[in-house]
Amino acid sequence: MSDFYQTGVVTTLHRLNPNGVHRIEGELERFSRTMPIGLVLPALYSEFETPAMAGIVRELRKVPYLREIVLVLARANEKQLEHARSFFKGFDTQVTFIWADSPRVQDLFKRLDKNGLSAGADGKGRSCWLAYGYLLARNECEVIALHDCDIRNYSREMLARLCYPVANPNLGYEFCKGFYSRVTDRMHGRATRLFLTPVVRALETLAPGLPFLRYLDSFRYALAGEFAMRTSLARVNRIPGDWGLEVGVLAEIHRNCATSRICQVDIAENYEHKHQDLSAGDASKGLSRMAKDIAKSLFRTVAGEGIVLSSAHFQTLIVRYVRMAEETIERYYADAMLNGLVFDRHTEELAVSTFAQSLRMAAQEYLEDPLGLPLIPNWNRVLAAMPDYFEQLVAAVETDGRLMETTAA
Repeated sequence: MSDFYQTGVVTTLHRLNPNGVHRIEGELERFSRTMPIGLVLPALYSEFETPAMAGIVRELRKVPYLREIVLVLARANEKQLEHARSFFKGFDTQVTFIWADSPRVQDLFKRLDKNGLSAGADGKGRSCWLAYGYLLARNECEVIALHDCDIRNYSREMLARLCYPVANPNLGYEFCKGFYSRVTDRMHGRATRLFLTPVVRALETLAPGLPFLRYLDSFRYALAGEFAMRTSLARVNRIPGDWGLEVGVLAEIHRNCATSRICQVDIAENYEHKHQDLSAGDASKGLSRMAKDIAKSLFRTVAGEGIVLSSAHFQTLIVRYVRMAEETIERYYADAMLNGLVFDRHTEELAVSTFAQSLRMAAQEYLEDPLGLPLIPNWNRVLAAMPDYFEQLVAAVETDGRLMETTAA
């Protein structure tokens, strides 16, 4: 049965008609004449060795309304870059590759460092930031969409539904976040289900009425990697360079955009991508690392809203989180039993225990250094320090592209 109930402070756009992709794409073609749309794909070369990437490319070939696709390829050598480029041969849509490991692009990063404006370490955040800069420099798009490159059941309907609320000039939205169900024979999405939601609600008991926490709790899948926004936001938003990317982006949107201009949209009946390991014994990787980075991003944002977070507050927070996460497990257990799903109580409890340890480590690191790693600076600040940076970025990307075409020939 369709769900059209509105909760929280963020408008929710539902998937009430699952057969509307051709209508939506037709309207997007019309909207794109005055609101050109660009798509950003942050990718590792390893993703081109999976069936997921081949499926994404196959679906994107059918999309009629995109002005440009910008794919930032990281952790790839020249031969691998050439192989990745071959996936997009014969595309009607212009496809631009940004080779993150190119000597020219690396020189641009070094120039930022010399000016005290580090773009951070290699990662999804830096790749997204670089693609935004390129699209802003080209000044040919009004809407930028982004999604991950590991979606195993990708459909072009996901992209159409994601772009529509921002591209439709009659709706007035400037930012749209995607959400979806993640269910196979069991429930997935542990970082959202068992960590982020209980942590946000535990923080709300320490800072009741804080608008940011109510806003964040309004998103059905705050850690989803799919969103679309106006280019004006891409220019002013700062980006975290770690696993706190999704929460950090939502924090920047909250700071720079009116809530009435923000929405979330149901983009798929189900969503399947690669699953991160819990890494219960190693806080430097997997979901354990992700939870720690997310928590630190949350702490910095809440502190920026004027909330004091002391050692005593964190002790209460950890205990409160564990209690709320355990209650959450009970809810999901009942849901799973009703729907005949596999539900491993031990694994769920182990995840909560691991996340509690990540929360404790995040609190310790925050108390030692409340500012933490600086966010990647927004593009307005970069251009204020280096007015010619856009020109240099476009030149580097175009030079790399010409060299690769010459090599391929």
